[in-house]
Amino acid sequence: MTDDSIHDVPDPEQEAQARRLYGRRKGRPLRKHKSGLLETLLPALSLPVPQPGERVDPHSVFPRPVDDVWLEVGFGSGHHLAWQAKHNPTVGVIGCEPFVNGVAGLLAMVDRDGLEDTVRILPDDARPLLDALPDASIGRAFVLFADPWPKKRHWDRRFIGPDNLPKLARVLKDGAELRLASDDMSLLRWMLEHTVKSPDFEWTARVPSDWRIRPADWPPTRYEEKAIVAGRKPVFLRFVRKPR
Repeated sequence: MTDDSIHDVPDPEQEAQARRLYGRRKGRPLRKHKSGLLETLLPALSLPVPQPGERVDPHSVFPRPVDDVWLEVGFGSGHHLAWQAKHNPTVGVIGCEPFVNGVAGLLAMVDRDGLEDTVRILPDDARPLLDALPDASIGRAFVLFADPWPKKRHWDRRFIGPDNLPKLARVLKDGAELRLASDDMSLLRWMLEHTVKSPDFEWTARVPSDWRIRPADWPPTRYEEKAIVAGRKPVFLRFVRKPR
């Protein structure tokens, strides 16, 4: 091996950071209204992907003061995020989603309901933002119906796991909720195993209805409704960040 070839050896940490946790970027062609919102509204709401070593104060990304900041990783078509923003007007909600059609769907709801002041979007991977957020800066986090990556060789791409749980624990305030949901039993077992073993989180469930019945302040999503029609039962997991 020459001296020059040393620089071509992959860095395992960089490889782990670069590993994709999402699938395709774009789906069906967008209608004119949604396509237009990507050009007009998204630039006003979009957050740039933080660079290594950069720090982002989540309160500073909103145009007016907010009482708290919540984070949704992989917001899909945006229905849950838009509902939370609409029903919690003093909370700022940051959503991360690389799927262009999902971003366009959320923009349409933001535009319809006038949520421009309390919604911000990172149309990309959530991990750089997690690395940039200050300790104990997020009041609630959501990872709902994430890609289950069913093949065993892809399990390390699942968002909830040993790589990202410490990052979530770092940015969540003491007592903050981490909400997870899925209709895939393999992914649910995986998330439960890793989160229950984490020293930073406590599962709030005490009886079966705690994970079988969605709480009143947790709206249904289109994906959830499709899963129920297909005969798959969603499970709703709530954890709290233990005191430091």
